Amino acid sequence: MTTTKVLIVEDYAPLADSLEYQLKRAGYEVSRASDGREAVNLAKLTLPDVIILDVDLPSLSGIEVCRLVRSEPSTKDTLILMLSAMGEESDQMVGFAMGADDYVVKPVESYKVLLQRLKALLRRREPVVADSEQVLHQGVMVDRRRFIVTVHEQPLVLTKSEFKLLETLIRQPGRAFARAELVEAALGEDTMVLGRTIDVHVRALRKKMGDSADLIETVRGVGYKFRE
Repeated sequence: MTTTKVLIVEDYAPLADSLEYQLKRAGYEVSRASDGREAVNLAKLTLPDVIILDVDLPSLSGIEVCRLVRSEPSTKDTLILMLSAMGEESDQMVGFAMGADDYVVKPVESYKVLLQRLKALLRRREPVVADSEQVLHQGVMVDRRRFIVTVHEQPLVLTKSEFKLLETLIRQPGRAFARAELVEAALGEDTMVLGRTIDVHVRALRKKMGDSADLIETVRGVGYKFRE
C-alpha cells in the first residue's frame, strides 16, 4: 500500500514541527509549506491526499489557498482540514463554503483527536473512488479521479498530457494505438499537430518511468502500446 501524503501549511514553526512529528509517528508521509503561495505550488507538485491548512498565512490566506486548490484539476479532490484560531460559526462557514472538508480550532489540544478526524476524512473518501477510476497493471497504477500515477508504489509527477497518454495506453494493454489516436486522447481532438508530436511525450513519459519505461512498446509503422 502507498503511504498517505499530508501537506502541512502552517507559518508558526513550533506548531508545524509538532504536527509533522505526530503525523510521521502515525505513518504519514509529510511535506510542509509556511506561506500560501508556496502551499499552492507544493500541492500541485506533490499531489497530497490531505492538506492541513492554517487560515492566517503570509502571501495568500488559507481561504484563498483552499479556493485555488479546489480550482486546479489535479488537486480539486484533495481533502482539506483547516486550522484556525477563529472559532466563530461564521468563520467556519466561510471555510466550508470555500471547499474545506473539516475545520479544527486552534490551539490543537489533542493530537489524538486530530489524527482520528484525519482518519475519518480518509475513510469518508474511500467509497467514492470507483473501480473504473483506477487501473493497476504491471506495477503501474493510474488513478484518474485523484490524478495520481505510481510505478511500484513510487509516485510520478506527470503533465496532464503525459497522464492522459499513459491512461489511454494502460486501459487497453496489448492494443496498438496509432499516433493520431494518441494525439486525440492526450492533447485533444482539436489540436492541430503532427502525429510525431506524440513521440516527444512518449520519450518524456518513458524517462519518468525509469526501469519500467519498456512497458510502453513501440509498434513499428503504427504507434505505441502498453505491454500486455
